[in-house]
Amino acid sequence: MEKLFGTNGVRGIFAEDFNLGFIHDLVLSVATNFKQGKILVGHDGRNSSHIIEKVVSSALNFSGLDCFLAGLIPTPCLEFATKKLGYDGGIMITASHNPPEYNGIKVVASDGVEISRDDEKKIENIFFKKNWNALSQIASTQNEKNAIDAYINGIKSHIDTSRIKDKHFRVSLDLGNGVQAITAIRLCKELNCDVHLINEKIDGSFPGRGSEPTPENLNSLSELVKSTNSDLGIAFDGDGDRSIFCDNDGKILTGDSSAILLCNYLLKKNSNSKVVTCLNSSNIIEKLVSEINAKVIRTKVGSVEVSRKMVDENALIGFEENGGFMFGNHNQVRDGAMTLALMLDLLSESQYTFAENIKNLPQSFTTKTKIKMHKRRITSSYRASFG
Repeated sequence: MEKLFGTNGVRGIFAEDFNLGFIHDLVLSVATNFKQGKILVGHDGRNSSHIIEKVVSSALNFSGLDCFLAGLIPTPCLEFATKKLGYDGGIMITASHNPPEYNGIKVVASDGVEISRDDEKKIENIFFKKNWNALSQIASTQNEKNAIDAYINGIKSHIDTSRIKDKHFRVSLDLGNGVQAITAIRLCKELNCDVHLINEKIDGSFPGRGSEPTPENLNSLSELVKSTNSDLGIAFDGDGDRSIFCDNDGKILTGDSSAILLCNYLLKKNSNSKVVTCLNSSNIIEKLVSEINAKVIRTKVGSVEVSRKMVDENALIGFEENGGFMFGNHNQVRDGAMTLALMLDLLSESQYTFAENIKNLPQSFTTKTKIKMHKRRITSSYRASFG
């Protein structure tokens, strides 16, 4: 059977392979899988997201599902609100860190976590067979105004807000023209932080540095941290679920380095806990947990694999080397703002600076590269080889 879902939802180039007809049929298939109930819908700042939102809400209503629009919000906010506010599911319109011409859809279950791979297969089967819900009664679309408040309050419930406020941290935020501009700035201000900003204007063309934070495009964040004498810097991706840190010396950290620091902090407070991470993350985590009486569980690459394994194992922590960090007590999904709050909590308790905390850990080395693939050429080659 043909596939629609990739490692994180369904994505494509808007008006080409990800066109309005395709989106309509995809949402009909998602709605058929949900069967009934109320669905929370949010979107990132991409230029096509408003148009897609209208198609999504119409298709849900046509299928008999009530649609509640949360508007412009980060992906982890949509996911948390789906669970916290009692929705039967959620749909996030986003292509995460992909280039501006892309958009996509992530489907969220009632527990606030992306649907399982099995549910993805069910939706694909419905899509290709066009076996959609029969029209019975057209449902309605309303607005949901409490998603952001619920999200911010949920994050703050897991940290010592008084201790953080007393520190009056200086924080540099590189919002990457993405939607954490809505929530991360507010979170920092509510924690009495002195906030310094770059790329804070939400813009679907991502003019500042592109939508994916990488060591190569975070020089401006490093310079901002040093020029403002910030205690830390952080950069988010387009939909706000991943984050890359910069220490107080202006050094950009790998996702593994910051994750291991947070693991060390959280596991010492929660003995006998579980950590879920994928195969390409640093093996230093095994050494760390062996000293803290915790357990590491490895999965295939992909946040859905990590998130769903966290749910199955009731794990405290999940992480990926790309800056995705998951705190199970909040929600078993990648969450840039929750990760920032945890790091502030750590630093507020520590006698060391951010850079000193990193130096006190075993060194982590990560190397990555990307190979440009020509999908049609590869497909033609396979067909020629295997018939």
